[in-house]
Amino acid sequence: MRSVFLFSGHLVDAPERTPPRFPPALVPAAAAAIEAQLERLQAKPGDLALTQGAAGGDILFAEACLQRGLALQLCLPQPEPAFVETSVRACEDGAAWVARWQALRARVVPEVLAAGDGDIYERCNRWLLDRALVHGADRLRFICLWDGAPGAAGGTGHMVDEVRRTGAAVHGIDVRTLTP
Repeated sequence: MRSVFLFSGHLVDAPERTPPRFPPALVPAAAAAIEAQLERLQAKPGDLALTQGAAGGDILFAEACLQRGLALQLCLPQPEPAFVETSVRACEDGAAWVARWQALRARVVPEVLAAGDGDIYERCNRWLLDRALVHGADRLRFICLWDGAPGAAGGTGHMVDEVRRTGAAVHGIDVRTLTP
């Protein structure tokens, strides 16, 4: 394996989210930007990809990685039924995202974070990062779909901070610059 691609990104907005952060109209642009970033970083078959699999950036990244022939590991912060309800179905066009999740799920068996103390999303971010770093910090390629805001515990901003602490580069896609 030459590279380990780690991804964190925003969920597609829930119907009631104001102000919008990642509206469904930006999904095609986000998918294209993720694919372009993978191309720039020369993602190839045999490389490893790690993400959670939430609706939005995670699923777009996972789909692009599988299309390129990367080995994909989905790492969930909670058991799959709860994850699907809170991180896949809860967004705008939830049924369509669940169908995309199920297509991924048919190809990859996700792993679930062991029970423990603290915020499950923060713990999952650290778990994903640790899984990437075990292959060597020099192999880490971190891609994020992010608006630059600090955000909630365990969100993309948290993962960016964790990756920066390792000294690894952050290959960001600024969701604010995407256009439909």
